[in-house]
Amino acid sequence: MSPYRDFILETFPNIDDEISSYIGSMLEDDTGEFETSDDLYDAIGVMLQQADEDKSEEDIKDICDRLYLLLHSKSSNGCGASSNGLRKVLDAPVQMSALVNEMENTSTEDSSIWLVRRDTSSIVDKQKLDKANKKIQKKLDGKQQTTIKKVESVPEMASVNQQINRRDAKMDSSGSNKSYDIRLENIDVTYGDLELLKEANLNLAFGRRYGFTGRNGLGKTTLLKMISSGALKIPSHITVLHVEQEVDGDDTPALQSVLECDTKRENLLKKEKEINAQLNSSSPGGDNTLSTQLQEVYKQLEAIESDKAPARAAMILNGLGYTRADQQRPTREFSGGWRMRLALARALFSRPDLLLLDEPTNMLDMKAIVWLENYLQDWPTTMLVVSHDRQFLNAVSTDIIHLFNKQLDNYKGDYEAFHKTRAERMKNQQKEYEAQKQYRDHIQVFIDRFRYNANRASQVQSKIKLLEKLPVLKAIEKETDVILKFPECDKLNASVLQLDDVVFYYDQSKVLFDKCCVNANMESRICIVGDNGAGKTTLLKLLLGEREPISGYRHAHRQLRIGYFSQHHVDQLEMDLNSVQLLASRFPGQTQEIYRGKLGSFGITGDLALRPVSSLSGGQKSRVAFAVMSMTNPNFFILDEPTNHLDMETIEALGDALNRFNGGVILVSHDERLIRHICKELWVVTGGKVLSLDGGIDEYKVQVQRELESN
Repeated sequence: MSPYRDFILETFPNIDDEISSYIGSMLEDDTGEFETSDDLYDAIGVMLQQADEDKSEEDIKDICDRLYLLLHSKSSNGCGASSNGLRKVLDAPVQMSALVNEMENTSTEDSSIWLVRRDTSSIVDKQKLDKANKKIQKKLDGKQQTTIKKVESVPEMASVNQQINRRDAKMDSSGSNKSYDIRLENIDVTYGDLELLKEANLNLAFGRRYGFTGRNGLGKTTLLKMISSGALKIPSHITVLHVEQEVDGDDTPALQSVLECDTKRENLLKKEKEINAQLNSSSPGGDNTLSTQLQEVYKQLEAIESDKAPARAAMILNGLGYTRADQQRPTREFSGGWRMRLALARALFSRPDLLLLDEPTNMLDMKAIVWLENYLQDWPTTMLVVSHDRQFLNAVSTDIIHLFNKQLDNYKGDYEAFHKTRAERMKNQQKEYEAQKQYRDHIQVFIDRFRYNANRASQVQSKIKLLEKLPVLKAIEKETDVILKFPECDKLNASVLQLDDVVFYYDQSKVLFDKCCVNANMESRICIVGDNGAGKTTLLKLLLGEREPISGYRHAHRQLRIGYFSQHHVDQLEMDLNSVQLLASRFPGQTQEIYRGKLGSFGITGDLALRPVSSLSGGQKSRVAFAVMSMTNPNFFILDEPTNHLDMETIEALGDALNRFNGGVILVSHDERLIRHICKELWVVTGGKVLSLDGGIDEYKVQVQRELESN
């Protein structure tokens, strides 16, 4: 075994045998092509880096320097190198023939270090060498590229493969990369056996606001988690914040929880207190050094406008629905939804270089959504937001990234511009496909007609060659239409659900409803809006009969069967079961065909119905929840935020399905497009009353805008 391979195996114990043999043989057979250690690094550095990713680029360069020293020592003395790479100096002339005779009469252990016969058994097998060469050449194609191997990451079962530019990696490691643009090239993302992205590119220009769209289950949330967890490598100087988990509840007031996000400000304020305490405890005259330090702290606090921070934090919290009293309440007193808002407030306050938002409007009422739209229009850094709220994306986005067919396609403009551009692009691609197909068919007809005609043989051969040279014809892939179908139900006459003079409260000091009177029938398409905490969900529970009025009456038709979709319905599904098993456990006694048919009505078909519910996307879980709700064949739907987690196409399909449904519908929603699609009557919950607004959603938005402007 060569000293080079010994050294490589000692330094990289997990290196592939073929690669170590290849490198060892290459160095043994060196003819002087490696003039410097940089030449050696260019030749084998990538292979060594892939053998041990824990080693930095500097470590690999150092190892190449030591290998070069070994190599240089060999070429300098003509006799070989010691294990430490130092040259041996002869004390007197040596007669080489005598050494040869000596070696023949001695064992291998006693042979001279100056003359050793080469052990031919270490020569690499030619087939293995060719195989290693092909493997290495494939990796070295494009000298400026290096590969980060597959890494297990968040979420569980998900893995990523990414290529980064060596130049970018060098700039990042040296700290010379000052760009805040992000380029992720040749990304492969898999989730278990499911391939989500294949050789996709993600380019984010600093200061742009990107809306991230695509069907449920394609991997949008997974990609955001990959970026925030560091599985996808971005420049280290770029700060990333992913609003994903609610704030932990403790005794910290909400306002202080937001202020604590600015760690620089908090550290400076802490330092100011410490210095002041030391100055107060010191003798009169004080320490000039401490005074100088205090002045420097004040200067830095002034530079970051520390005095304006509480007002900015309070403004953000107020916009997201926190009153002045709420801002002083401990975070532990808030529900999960309000803690998610607090997490969003902290992100908006801290202003990271890259802000990742996943369905931020799910937790907000209409007023907070309008405020957030206005606030984000002046967002100074890069933002990537997953949202299926069409109006929100139109208001916020400067660009759209569309996930389709395992690729990420960039479009300039808001969602409406994207929708038109993509439709036009698909139309043109279809025309091009049809023209190419017509041209191919024309050539094929000629070939088939004259294939056996000797006089036309040369022309036929020419046409066959022409056909072979044409690019592969690929049909345009279109997204399948989403169709949801609710079951037919029996018609009921007149008013089927009614509240008369209902009074309700949890705390007598805060009455939610005072003399509330509402009614609905089988033709009703009623949408309920109002501020968070006004009592929308409580009103639904009064209509359902889950809450008894303090006074007043609830009237319901004796044949009324209500299907209720709770905004927490998805979280209440049995995650360890598949969708068919879930329906069988909830509604036993039916055949598997019935369960599959019901799931198929909501797009859960084939293998998707046999996957564990935990592995489904949020939108797919919602479809399973719709199937569960429909199993009792209800004739009236009460839906609480049904669009959470649904993609735009499914929201459109839900609106169509509700319009086709021959029963009544009451829903709470903040999705403006769905409200416009189905709403015949708008109820506004405010001030202990339920008011029917004649102007519909347009009139309500005008009212909301006035309130925001008055604040």
